[in-house]
Amino acid sequence: MGPIGMPEMIMIFVVILLLFGAKKLPELARGIGKSMGEFKKARDDFEKEITRAEIDVRVKDSPAKEPHDA
Repeated sequence: MGPIGMPEMIMIFVVILLLFGAKKLPELARGIGKSMGEFKKARDDFEKEITRAEIDVRVKDSPAKEPHDA
């Protein structure tokens, strides 16, 4: 199964239009946009937390520097 082409996209749009109606489409699009924004924010927060935990583990496991005798 290959990528979605223009005829498939048109068919999907027509089905959505029939299911939700023309008046509900802008509201539906706003809701999807907000959901995608929230998902991206949660994903970014998760990635930051993982990176921070990885840095903490590396710092904790690294040997402490001892002063050298002169």
